[in-house]
Amino acid sequence: MSLWLAAIGVSRGVAIGAVHRVHGTDLDIPEYSISPDHVEAEIARFQSALEDARDQLADIREQIPANAPSEIGAFIETHLLMMQDSALTDTVCSLIREHRCNAEAALKMQAEHLTAVFDQMDDSYLRTRRDDVAHVTARIQRILLKQERTIETREADDAPPPVIVADELTPADIILLHQQGVAAFVTEHGGPLSHSAILARSLRIPAIVGMHNARRLLVDDEIVVVDGEAGHVLAGPDEAALEFYRHRQKRDARYRRMLGMLRDEPAISTDGVRVRMLANVELPDDSADAAEVGAEGVGLYRTEFLYMNRDETPGEEEQLAAYRRVLRSVDGPVTIRTLDLGADKTIGRNVGKTSSNPALGLRAIRLCLKETDLFRTQLRALLRASAEGDLRIMLPMVSNIQEMRQTRHLIDELKNELRRDGLDFDAQLQVGAMIEVPAAALAAPLLAQYCDFFSLGTNDLIQYTLAMDRIDDEINYLYDPLHPAVLQLIRMTIEAGDAAGISVSMCGEMASDKRYTALLLGLGLTEFSMHPASVLEVKRTIMNADVDALKNRTREILSLTDSQAYREALEALSQQLAG
Repeated sequence: MSLWLAAIGVSRGVAIGAVHRVHGTDLDIPEYSISPDHVEAEIARFQSALEDARDQLADIREQIPANAPSEIGAFIETHLLMMQDSALTDTVCSLIREHRCNAEAALKMQAEHLTAVFDQMDDSYLRTRRDDVAHVTARIQRILLKQERTIETREADDAPPPVIVADELTPADIILLHQQGVAAFVTEHGGPLSHSAILARSLRIPAIVGMHNARRLLVDDEIVVVDGEAGHVLAGPDEAALEFYRHRQKRDARYRRMLGMLRDEPAISTDGVRVRMLANVELPDDSADAAEVGAEGVGLYRTEFLYMNRDETPGEEEQLAAYRRVLRSVDGPVTIRTLDLGADKTIGRNVGKTSSNPALGLRAIRLCLKETDLFRTQLRALLRASAEGDLRIMLPMVSNIQEMRQTRHLIDELKNELRRDGLDFDAQLQVGAMIEVPAAALAAPLLAQYCDFFSLGTNDLIQYTLAMDRIDDEINYLYDPLHPAVLQLIRMTIEAGDAAGISVSMCGEMASDKRYTALLLGLGLTEFSMHPASVLEVKRTIMNADVDALKNRTREILSLTDSQAYREALEALSQQLAG
């Protein structure tokens, strides 16, 4: 009898394979006391396990495929750096001495403490660092417990590839398992914005997360079909089902080959509307991925990587070199987002104080305008880099006009400094706001007077509008891009930009999902920015669209008052061109 399970698909594609269940972070940790004369030996045991874990990651780093996105290496580097951090290494040794406990128990105590700290953070990118803590400590724990993960070699070439079923998987695990020919991943926990989900998408491995009790319901070695787009697992499929999904696999392969032919084609709709296709970039080397798929520039370049996992904040020259590097590698505009960290994250020195509600506290542009020395250094580097190419500065989490006015005043001061110093910069450098707070969308007509462009950050805009944490497994079902309040805010922002004659782009996950492309075109969006892996697929959808007809249909749908009819009409529109 077949078993059908559903959860959250985070990486598209169809895989057919045999179940291989593994444990990730849910380890049974023993806790016991040790005698005083065994303390140093226990510390040595911990340090040996730590060194073995570092060696494992270093080996995995060497196995990263040459054509893999550069962000994969960044995941591994992050975990290696965490294993060198005294907050993990020295503190565990101190806990062993203080409590005279076994290494596993001391590591568990410190992991719980660090996780509690990261749980207080508001930024989704930073909050995923709590997952990194769990993954890093679990790797060390498995070495201490002699429970290291292995995948058995297939006995025959025609044996079905393994489908990994786990509670969680680290990015390092995914790289290692990918090298071993794993067909797909199914995890009981996690969300679409986790590092592992992003990595699975980059490697084009079908993946499903949030499938609770999957290890209990699925049996080792049974054949399953994983549909990463629908979020479905079919266990025990009959021959008719297998034939259907084998046909899907062949069709998907043809589709990917066809997409590659669109690389150099402009994104123009059937009725002649030109749409600009931009890419989101995490690291300087990622710009090569954007060029590979024919992106016309960078719509979001995150600068947080410069500040992470270090004791000192980056200086002007270091930042300047990073910004110049991406500008020189991109043929088109590059929109660089200023530092988007919260005050509950230490960056070089203890900046600000921890907020009782960090999601609404001192973060992003608020933090930068309070810590002006930090901000001035970044803005000077950005201004100097603007002499190298088409650079635009984007300010995160803007919620009022005063923040834009203060930033523009500071930029004017820095321009005068650079003139006195004889340093070049683009005097016409554009400065814009990221619209990710409902207040900014509602005040967009006023805000537009102080902005050269808008960029819709839908990840946070949806989260703040619906008062929900999008990386919380328990309530991520509330994350709804089609909610009428969300769509009204998007429409208001686009209309305000059009009225003011400034460009409006979208750099959130919604822009990269082809299911929403028709809707966004109907709302008037003509500038999309997304992960490079999604550029060609969204471009194809645009090239098949009649934008004028979509605008008329969207206006009709948004005027509906019956909630069920509204939802059905929107979903039909969203699927119209997704194909």
